[in-house]
Amino acid sequence: MNADLLGRRSAAPSRPWHLTAFRVPADGARRPTGTALVDRVRELRARILYDNGRRPDFRTASGDHVDDQHLDFGAWHFVGRRTADGPPLGYVRLSTPDTGERFQSREYLGAEAYARLLLDSGLGTGETYEHSRLVVEHHARKLGLGVQLNALALAAARHLGAKAMVGTSGTKDGQDAFHARFGFRPVAGTRRYVEHYTEDVVLLMCRIGDAAGDYSDLVAEYTDLFPQLVVDAETVRLDLPAMREEAPATLAAALASARTELAPDRRSWRPEPVDGPGELRALLASGRVREVHDTIEQQIAELVRSREPGPRYDDPAELAAARERQLDGAETWEYGSWFFHPWSGRLVHVLPAPEFRMVRTDRNRGKIDRPEQRRLLDRRIGVIGLSVGSAGALTLAMEGIGGAYRLADFDTLSLSNLNRLRAGAHDVGVNKCVLAARQMYEIDPYLDIEIFPGGLTDEVMEEFFTADGGIDLLVEECDTPYVKLAARERARALGVPVLMDANDRGLLDVERFDLEPERRLLHGRLGATCAADVAGELSFEETVDLILAMVDADRISPELAAAIPLIGTTYSSWPQLASGVALGGALTADAARRVLLGRPLASGRYYTDFDALLAPDRSTVR
Repeated sequence: MNADLLGRRSAAPSRPWHLTAFRVPADGARRPTGTALVDRVRELRARILYDNGRRPDFRTASGDHVDDQHLDFGAWHFVGRRTADGPPLGYVRLSTPDTGERFQSREYLGAEAYARLLLDSGLGTGETYEHSRLVVEHHARKLGLGVQLNALALAAARHLGAKAMVGTSGTKDGQDAFHARFGFRPVAGTRRYVEHYTEDVVLLMCRIGDAAGDYSDLVAEYTDLFPQLVVDAETVRLDLPAMREEAPATLAAALASARTELAPDRRSWRPEPVDGPGELRALLASGRVREVHDTIEQQIAELVRSREPGPRYDDPAELAAARERQLDGAETWEYGSWFFHPWSGRLVHVLPAPEFRMVRTDRNRGKIDRPEQRRLLDRRIGVIGLSVGSAGALTLAMEGIGGAYRLADFDTLSLSNLNRLRAGAHDVGVNKCVLAARQMYEIDPYLDIEIFPGGLTDEVMEEFFTADGGIDLLVEECDTPYVKLAARERARALGVPVLMDANDRGLLDVERFDLEPERRLLHGRLGATCAADVAGELSFEETVDLILAMVDADRISPELAAAIPLIGTTYSSWPQLASGVALGGALTADAARRVLLGRPLASGRYYTDFDALLAPDRSTVR
């Protein structure tokens, strides 16, 4: 008889599942009904294992899903559905000692190693069962069907008298960690890559007499109920053509599950280089890649034209011949570099680094010629504060000013930042230097970027300024008076020039500590005040007074002057606009280029005030 069961532990999902247990006799291969049933079981497993191409071995060239294992005959099979007449959404197999000679675990280890493992574990072949082929549809995983099936397999083994269970498990998506929650432990020295599954596989073992980890209560419940779930294998239904994704019982439940299952990646920021055909093939089969951007032929065409501008390559035949010469016998897929961006799932194919940068900055020529481009790429720039500072960092990267960067910011992107930062609603909650690094690497994957997501603290100050030869320029855009002063003190001691965009009236502040090692901080605006004087916790009013003193309160815009008394009551924080931030990015990049190329730029304060520049009497048209 069948039963609809509801998981009763808080660790197990409180969703009804219709669970069925049946055994295919060892001689089922000689019966038409047994063979037909096993064929449907194998097709179910193979289709889920194939996983949209992640494991290509489970589909034939003709499109059939295949997972043939003789171990299916003589084994127990468990199927999970949402309703008694619904399609199967998950499956697991339990093999008994009767078929021990065909266990996957034995084949994986080899007969001798497997026998030695049982001997060392104090187990006999007649008391060791095998758990295998746990497969669940993606949407059913989110609703906990895998937990129910795993618990049922353990319960059946316990009911049938097993002392231990063995089984192989993949590791890529944490399958081994999932089994560990039921008491399975990896066998030392058994992890290795298996091409058939396109991931590392490990052998696991579980003592049936031990508690079943987080799900001990559920396994105990199913041990008692197992006999009620057994049906006649001759009549069990596995209607694969009817399989479909079912709508969740409630939208709230679906969203709650999806928030966990599909949580955004807020941490990764460095692209992963993909080396060689093996890594490329494995990545493509992993299920991690969402988009492939392979425009290498177009990039090679641009490379050819940038080397030889003119009408010659307007001729498609000439261009094709030049492209072949550039490839020099290589296949297009193996030319250049592949980079995977884990935060977006994009796989990108680009030219080799020198050629990529030559083409990417080709339109800079005439303003920044190639010898100057190479000089700029040899510089490392530090940026503190990636709110206003993000515009500067991105403009520097786009213009090819700096080949290496250090970014520091403790803050995460908030919704109110989207009025001025180049980001989307999906980026809310991402650390600001993580976000900037992602965007910069998407411009140039060959950059060298280090991030300091805890901000510029005393603990990392020395590393930020001096590691690996130090930084050549500092862009300071933070709101904390202590950090503003401490960073300048360290920059002055090391002879590092400092740029700051004040984001009001287009104020650009320049301190050439590389040329003036005794220059007073912030042009002496704070007198003898040093970082140690403001190291304690400051009130909002004290912070405002210090920052106004730094930028010169008499010169701020009328709008900002009027807004400051209302911050904290009418306004939530400092008013800022995207246009002002974008202007600051442009001013910072232009000034950085002048400093790093040795062009004239004196210490001081420079205003690019739109109110003044766009006044009617400034128009050149009369």
